[in-house]
Amino acid sequence: MMSTFLPGFALGFSLILAIGAQNAFVLRQGLRGEHLFLVCLACALSDAVLIGAGVAGFGALAGAFPWVEELMRFGGAAFLIVYGALALRAAWLGSSALEAGQTRRSGLVATLVTVLALTWLNPHVYLDTVVLIGSVSAQYPDRLIFALGAISASFVFFFTLGYGARLIHPVFARPRAWALLDLGVGLVMWGIAVKLIVM
Repeated sequence: MMSTFLPGFALGFSLILAIGAQNAFVLRQGLRGEHLFLVCLACALSDAVLIGAGVAGFGALAGAFPWVEELMRFGGAAFLIVYGALALRAAWLGSSALEAGQTRRSGLVATLVTVLALTWLNPHVYLDTVVLIGSVSAQYPDRLIFALGAISASFVFFFTLGYGARLIHPVFARPRAWALLDLGVGLVMWGIAVKLIVM
C-alpha cells in the first residue's frame, strides 16, 4: 500500500510546489488571516476532484476536445491579467500594516470565488492533475491508493502554506513588506498570463 501511496504523494506534492497564482493567493490569505480554513479547503478539494477525474480516466476525454484547452488558456490569462493589475495597484497605492484592526476584510463569497477562479481557470491544473497524475496512476495496480497519496499531498501543502504563513506575520506588520508582497503577486500573475498566451 505505501509503495503506491508514497509515489502518489511525491508526485502530487512536486507538481503543486511551484509558485503560482493559487499558491500566492493562499499565502496572502494566510498572512491576512481571512477565511483561511475555507480557502485551503477549497484548494485541496478542487485538487481532489481533478485528481479523481484524472485517475478515473477523464484525461483521455479531455484530449478528444482540444478547443476546451484553448478556451481555458485564454480565459485563465484574462482573469490573471485583471487580478494581477489589482495586486499591482495595491502595491502602488501602498497598504496599511498587517494589523487586525487596520485591515479591511474581504467578503467570504468574493474570496471563495477568487480562489476557485484561480484554481479552475488555470489550464495547467488540468495538465498536472487530470492528465499527468491520471496517466501516471495507470502504472499502478491500485490506482485509488495512488490517487489518495496525491490528494493527501494537496491537503498537506495548502494547509501548511496557509497556516505556516502566520510564522512570518511579524515581517508583514510593516507596510512596505505588504506592498512588496502585492508587487510580487501581481508580477507572478502577469508572468503566468503571458506564458499562457504565448504557449
